[in-house]
Amino acid sequence: MKRVLALALLFVIGITGSARAADQVIFLVRHAERADQAAPAMPATGHSMLPNDPPLSDAGKARAAKLAAMLAASGVKHIFTTEFKRTRETASPLAEKIKVTPIMSASKDPGPLVETVQKSTGNVLIVGHSNTVPDLLKRLGVKDTITIAETEYDNLFVVVRRAAGEPTLVRLRY
Repeated sequence: MKRVLALALLFVIGITGSARAADQVIFLVRHAERADQAAPAMPATGHSMLPNDPPLSDAGKARAAKLAAMLAASGVKHIFTTEFKRTRETASPLAEKIKVTPIMSASKDPGPLVETVQKSTGNVLIVGHSNTVPDLLKRLGVKDTITIAETEYDNLFVVVRRAAGEPTLVRLRY
């Protein structure tokens, strides 16, 4: 495990260092492991009233902390999540660490998010879902066909957008 984290850290440092030659580095992840939930959260607690909107499990909270540790020095300037609690909770540790307020985007309408990301300057983290991350990658110009299994929470996609040419995709596990 330490070897994997060391390699990932070296990669992130390398990508961040090479970002000067790129327009932008976009990190995309699926939300971390969610807790099981049988019913929508109660409104009196201040939780979401969205159906099937569970928070992160303990394993998910640990994964979110690991993501924050990995990306803390990556130069992320913008963080985007969906309206679901699990995406916001996945982004929260990094957002707190780098003092960036995440922006919520509708999961069913990725067009405005992609436009915003493409117009923004600086590196970006997008936290989505197993069914939205592949579409976002495609909309960002990635040609590879990407699938994420329902049980996969450890993918870290790194898209390097250059001033000219096609973006480069690197798929890591964390």
